[in-house]
Amino acid sequence: MGGGGFSDDDPLLDDYILDLTGKERPRVCFVPTASGDAAAYVERFYAAFTRRSCEPTHLSLFNLPYPAIGEILRSHDVIYVGGGSTANMLAIWRLHGLDETLRQAWERGVVLAGISAGALCWFEAGVTDSLSPELVPWRDGLGVLTGSFCPHYETEADRRPAYHRFVREGRLPPGYAADDLVALHFEGTELSEVVTAREGAAAYRVEADGEAVSESRIEPRVLRTTT
Repeated sequence: MGGGGFSDDDPLLDDYILDLTGKERPRVCFVPTASGDAAAYVERFYAAFTRRSCEPTHLSLFNLPYPAIGEILRSHDVIYVGGGSTANMLAIWRLHGLDETLRQAWERGVVLAGISAGALCWFEAGVTDSLSPELVPWRDGLGVLTGSFCPHYETEADRRPAYHRFVREGRLPPGYAADDLVALHFEGTELSEVVTAREGAAAYRVEADGEAVSESRIEPRVLRTTT
């Protein structure tokens, strides 16, 4: 997700993620590492997901004693990664071996999801403000998905020009961008569908085109509240 979910009081994208499991009460593990396991963020997750037909838990890497990470993630249907500092999150994940555990979960068919940093982390590279006050290219993602990603594409004014510049200059590989309240659904490594909780929002394919850059808009399916 380029932005959205419970972080933005958006139930539609969260419901979409739960529906992907095909289970009546999926087990959902929230991973708030990028926020430093911020207590208010974790509380907000539980406030949103305890109202749903699911079994929510979270994984903390900042509080002793550290849990049996592999056991926790193997027992869930959805791993939902929160926003924050992508670079800090990946450093901590690798320290604890969580990077490999997440890849194994993906290979078993667990639904991997996330907001902002929690979306960028699955790609090889992307646009981030984790390393400086300015947006910079970052090429140290998990690489579950090839190419690059840029969240908050139309919400933050500097995102689009920065992403175009980095791709045009070859500092980032081609990839995808997403407006807030937009989610890209990959099955394996192939883009299956784009959905949104907001009319007019979209996803985009961004590629170098000679000395320029091309941007192709991907129209999403608009999610509706069921009655």
